[in-house]
This record gives sequence, C-alpha cells and structure tokens, in this order.
Amino acid sequence: MALGNRYKTAPGAGTLAALILVLVFGSPWYGDWAQDNTDPNTAGGWWLRLLAWPAWSFDTDDSLRDVIVGDLKAILLVVLTFVFLYLLPGSQLARARGTVSQFLAGWAAYIFAGAFAALLATLFLTNPSLLGAFNAAGSGAGYGFFVGWIVGLASLGGWRGTR
Repeated sequence: MALGNRYKTAPGAGTLAALILVLVFGSPWYGDWAQDNTDPNTAGGWWLRLLAWPAWSFDTDDSLRDVIVGDLKAILLVVLTFVFLYLLPGSQLARARGTVSQFLAGWAAYIFAGAFAALLATLFLTNPSLLGAFNAAGSGAGYGFFVGWIVGLASLGGWRGTR
C-alpha cells in the first residue's frame, strides 16, 4: 500500500480546501483585518467579513468556555465537511470525474457542515438556547452557501476512485 497517491479523492480535496479556508480566513489576524479594512455596506466587504465566520482564537479576554466553543466550531466545520463529502453520493456515483454532481455535492456538504457545526457548538455555550442554536445554524448555512462553492470546486477536481 502506497502512502502517497498522485490522485486526490473528492472528500480529501474538499476537506483540504475547508481546512485552508478555516485556517487562513478564520484566523484572528484575518478577522481583525476584515473588521478594520472592509465596509460591511458593500458586497465585497460583506463577503470578506463572511469569510471570517469560522473564527478561531486564543483571546485571553473571553472565558475559556467561549474560546473552546469558537475553536470547536472551526474544528467541527472541517470534520463535518469530510463526513458529508464522504456520505453525499453525488461525487461517488458520478459516471465521470469532474461532473456537476461532484461540484454540487461539495457545495452542499459545506452548507450542511456549516449549519451543523454552528448548531452543535452553540449547545456548549455558557447560556445555550434553542433560538440561539437556530440562529447559529442559519448563519452557518449562510456561510456555507456563499463560501461552499470553493469546496465544491476543490472536490470537483478530486478523483472518485474505485476499491
């Protein structure tokens, strides 16, 4: 069994894209830059701020529980992206590599991952509420909808392989 393969799988490629999105755009440095240098009243500024949604941080001003929950949301986003990319049959059942079904499966996986990551992370907040969980899931799904096409493109280039 070879450790390296010259072909990437659709779930692996999509998860790598999600990891890069979370590490780069969820970082405190990018979040601070987006807050200071973008205008939320423009489409570009709104989208650049949206990219920072799965924010992770090591802020000492927040309670330890809130820091862990914020980081948990980012971790769950990546893990659930892999799970949904693996479970969604579009990329595995596509007849040819690079079909539209792979793109849509990757995009949908990121929407589901964003919604479920936010929902699950909200349950661990200091004062969780059902309304807060629903609002968080809606914002996670919105993030996945507007950013998930990047994961869809990454999974589009993935090889579905046979075992």
